[in-house]
Amino acid sequence: MTMKLSIYFLSLAMLTITGCATDNAVKPTATEHQAHDTAAHGEKSSEKAPVCVSPSSQCSNTVAAEFAHDGVLWMTWANNDHIYVQSSTDKGQSFSTPVMVNAVAEKVIAKGENRPKIKLDAKGNVYISWALSLDKRHTGHIRFSRSTDGGKSFSAPVTVNDNLEVIGHSFDSMTIGQNGEIFIAWLDGRDTQAAKKAGQKFEGSSLYYTWSNDSGKSFYPNKIIAAHVCQCCRLQTAIAKDNTPVITWRHIFDGGIRDHALIKFNDWQTAGDLQRVGQENWKIDACPHHGPGLAISDKDVYHEVWFSNADVKKGLFYARSTDAGKHFSEPMSFGGAGASHAHVQTLGRQVAVVWQEFDGKNNVVQLIKSSDTGKTWTKPEVIAQADKGVDTPFLITDKQAIYLSWQVQQQDHHLQKINF
Repeated sequence: MTMKLSIYFLSLAMLTITGCATDNAVKPTATEHQAHDTAAHGEKSSEKAPVCVSPSSQCSNTVAAEFAHDGVLWMTWANNDHIYVQSSTDKGQSFSTPVMVNAVAEKVIAKGENRPKIKLDAKGNVYISWALSLDKRHTGHIRFSRSTDGGKSFSAPVTVNDNLEVIGHSFDSMTIGQNGEIFIAWLDGRDTQAAKKAGQKFEGSSLYYTWSNDSGKSFYPNKIIAAHVCQCCRLQTAIAKDNTPVITWRHIFDGGIRDHALIKFNDWQTAGDLQRVGQENWKIDACPHHGPGLAISDKDVYHEVWFSNADVKKGLFYARSTDAGKHFSEPMSFGGAGASHAHVQTLGRQVAVVWQEFDGKNNVVQLIKSSDTGKTWTKPEVIAQADKGVDTPFLITDKQAIYLSWQVQQQDHHLQKINF
């Protein structure tokens, strides 16, 4: 049996991390930057979040929201080197007073696809994970804190990556198992660094994880899931019907192809075989900052969305799998010019997909829906818009309905029910 390790505590004043997750990440050329900015980031750029005298989510450009098992809405956000948590019992019409997670200020990464995460278990425990920037560019650690008193107070943050080199540990993703297990995965630069020291070439980063089966009191030693993953794209994790973790990410395949991959775990200690999700064959020597979305239905149907800017196959794509990710349907293309950052959620036979576009004046959130587990889809419809900078749209569910979770710059959090 694998023995658990104690977790390291760090409380350092650090500098903000930007860009890719590893300290030797490939930087895009001007042409590659332009291709990504127009195809994947056509929306109005968000300005730096203001610093509030009194804590407010309006002072954060990246908000993460999640429903608890009892239907209470929870959200977390960062501002001025602190993370805060709030809850709402009336579907976001009003929120509780913000509670500070990290009593000691630290440089929290809260930008784009790299932001704090919030999850809850059936007992009402609240879990927060985030990336902490270190004093060297493109370096960080993965942090974790928990509340066992319903969000009234939080434990001192701990570092869950057991490699403590000043290298890239970032872009964390967290999910909760059916029995309260906590699964955290992230992009990790330890293998890249080891190869560099040995004078060897190593493409991209690696994908590592840890997990806990005692409500976050301790975590198992870090284990690798996959090597050669894209350095700066969000991960998506979910739990399969058999209560095993599933993770999807942008992978670096042979020839510099950066398409998406998925692994379903055999058990909590053993990652399964790597499965390729799409075949766009996007060859790019850079990181698109554009990760996939994944949702698994109660019938164990996998729904995945992603972005590509390959020569022939460009834009957003959706596919489904009915055999635990071993095979996916022919990808369906959707979205207009500049469509980006798609997210997917499922509830029974219902599936919703949202993404953002810039129509030349406003940032808009587009929606397509399926009522037959993703076999057929409605036409796209605009369900939200703003003339300010916006955050990426996400979909969450309280097991009664699916909701859009969206943050507009210097406004209250936006929660909107999706009607089928």
